[in-house]
Amino acid sequence: MKLAAGIGENHAIKDAISQVDFDVVLTESETELMDLLLQRKVDAAVRGSLNASGIMGRLREDYPEMNRASIIEVKGYKFLLAPVGIDEGDTLERKVQIISQVAEFLKKIGIKPKIGILSGGRPQDRGRSHKIDASLDEAEELTRITMDKYPVKHHFILIEEALAEGANLILAPDGICGNLIFRSLVLVGSGKSFGAVTLGIDEIFIDTSRSQNKEGYLRALKLAAYLVNLRNRIE
Repeated sequence: MKLAAGIGENHAIKDAISQVDFDVVLTESETELMDLLLQRKVDAAVRGSLNASGIMGRLREDYPEMNRASIIEVKGYKFLLAPVGIDEGDTLERKVQIISQVAEFLKKIGIKPKIGILSGGRPQDRGRSHKIDASLDEAEELTRITMDKYPVKHHFILIEEALAEGANLILAPDGICGNLIFRSLVLVGSGKSFGAVTLGIDEIFIDTSRSQNKEGYLRALKLAAYLVNLRNRIE
């Protein structure tokens, strides 16, 4: 097995690579990282601490419907959080797509999907602002059109309720909210990140924050290796 990983200003990825038992090609260039992945010269790639914009732009050239979902562990409980790209999940149709992609990913790794949809307030907050009303309306519509295919529940703004009830996908109102939730849980709080799986692509790519520590990068590398082994078993 051979993986590729990127290194930018944060060199913690180098320390993580020293602790894995498979080959990792380290690159300082977003272009080189994507060339290695898309030309199938490596089995998977991890972003490491390279910039996101160039990498995501390159992937979207081939996969315009790709999305990312972060795997996070809080107090021993693992779940996926999406959307986490600040430009992802900004339409109802895109959120339906994310739910479908994450549900299929969970099934592939042997987990029954349970989706918790978030919005911008509690039910009684309706009428406080047009923005809150629009968020509530969209979450209700999203729940309605996906509930026949997946176990979904609108938890309003109560992310703590969604996790307490066992949701394994937390769907944020948009990518900006998702990114802020990720940073609050992982980069400020005590949550552990395993990286973000990139969905809707043929290759295995794990996105990571430029601010991640050695342990976070190590978990991302191990996740990539796990998905490679899983793919090889299925094929």
